[in-house]
Amino acid sequence: MKIAVLYGGISGEREVSLSTGKGVIQALINKGHEVKGIDFDPGKLDEVLNLDVDLVFIGLHGRFGEDGKIQGLLDMLNIPYVGSGVLSSALAMDKAKSKQIFSSQGIQTAFSRTYVVNQFEKLSDIVMDVKANFSIPFVVKPNQEGSTLGLTIVKEEQQIQKALEVASASDSVLLVEEYVGGREVTVPVVGKQGEEEALPVIEIIPKNDYYDFDSKYKPGGSEHIVPAKVSEDLTKQLQTNAVKAHQLLSCDVYSRVDFIINENNIPIILEVNTLPGMTPTSLFPDSAQVIGWSYDDLIERFVTLSVTDKK
Repeated sequence: MKIAVLYGGISGEREVSLSTGKGVIQALINKGHEVKGIDFDPGKLDEVLNLDVDLVFIGLHGRFGEDGKIQGLLDMLNIPYVGSGVLSSALAMDKAKSKQIFSSQGIQTAFSRTYVVNQFEKLSDIVMDVKANFSIPFVVKPNQEGSTLGLTIVKEEQQIQKALEVASASDSVLLVEEYVGGREVTVPVVGKQGEEEALPVIEIIPKNDYYDFDSKYKPGGSEHIVPAKVSEDLTKQLQTNAVKAHQLLSCDVYSRVDFIINENNIPIILEVNTLPGMTPTSLFPDSAQVIGWSYDDLIERFVTLSVTDKK
């Protein structure tokens, strides 16, 4: 097949996307496809508008890649692509909206409040509301951003203003939620709609206080334990909730669902990643390898599912 791979982009996750794109391109070439790589820039849409390919593999992360915008453009151009469509991409990217959906359907979430910055006269008004509704520690983050960019775990009252400033540099909508300590795990989900399966659960042991950008992407930043050393019952619960979350957002082909297992052994969902990191050493391929799927086979599986799903 003739496949275009969109990677790079202009979000804060550009460097990760460059690695994802490089890995995907090589895997597709290894599988015999004719591949065109495009370092995507919304200011140079001609590269996409003039595409003559059978399929697009979106290797972008964050804004203009994971939020439904590029999916909408490809839909209008009638070009099939790998992964979730406009609505599910946008919902998964909007942490507050997706949490409301999960909570309403019995998947446990952390208590949170959303703040639209321009609805307040000054940031100090948000500080007052946060103080009234949260006790330390708690988390402040942009509502739509990935890879923990703009995230602060507030441990002292004097950090609140700065945490809000950092988050508001990335987004006009801020999410403040209670801090949930515990074990960080993630569950890859793959399959055509209605027939999804969860892959082995991965436990992430970050070298820093939490699974931040450096832990995710710097060599030795974290340790991945696959399959996670959790009970059979908890494994089943995590995998069931991951597939349920994926389906609630109408995700397609693949996603990765992040959880914290709290001190009472209850999984608290964090988010669904519709375009998780897909470098050869990323979490998703790590899990797939445990059940005998090589990196190249995994990428080819996504392509096959996309072609059969969207005919």
